[in-house]
Amino acid sequence: MRKILILFAHPALEKSRVNVRLIEGVEAITGITFHDLYERYPEMDIDVKAEQNLLKEHDIVVFQYPFFLFGIPALLKEWMDLVLVHGWAFGRNGNALKGKWICHVVTTGGSKASYSKGGYNRFTMKELLAPLEQAAHLCGMRYLPPFVIHGTNVMRPDVIKEHVGQYRKMLKLLADQTFDPVGLCSQENLNDQFRRR
Repeated sequence: MRKILILFAHPALEKSRVNVRLIEGVEAITGITFHDLYERYPEMDIDVKAEQNLLKEHDIVVFQYPFFLFGIPALLKEWMDLVLVHGWAFGRNGNALKGKWICHVVTTGGSKASYSKGGYNRFTMKELLAPLEQAAHLCGMRYLPPFVIHGTNVMRPDVIKEHVGQYRKMLKLLADQTFDPVGLCSQENLNDQFRRR
């Protein structure tokens, strides 16, 4: 089994409708380490060495967070700035993450249509996440398309349940050592792939 590290960052989890359901019981899935950054670092005092050791122990890193104002939560950005440093994650001798897979699990209040060229937000999620894809590339990581859940503000409970099921399928498949994630790289997002399974 591949080992998956879920780096979870939600600054207002008590108000969550979807992320709170997505994370229920994920640590019970074989090979999953669930790491809630806001719970672990309420003062944003990140233990860099501990975080780097966690990354070294896992094959796939999943960043899971709500997409607020077209960016990642502050603590996750702080984590990236302090943990993914030159000489360790990139640059000369910075190859600690080389070959590891990375995936973003993102929730948005806006609809899928609003995240399009002609939509309200003017850009696709792939375009808005491009800096994070480039950061992964810089670190020598292999980037999977994002798993994006749109429209969370108005989502019905039965639809939330469907997304929870798709998320579980994705995690289990990625953890399966016999599955080759390369085939997923050409997708716009991972949602459609796991909706069909």
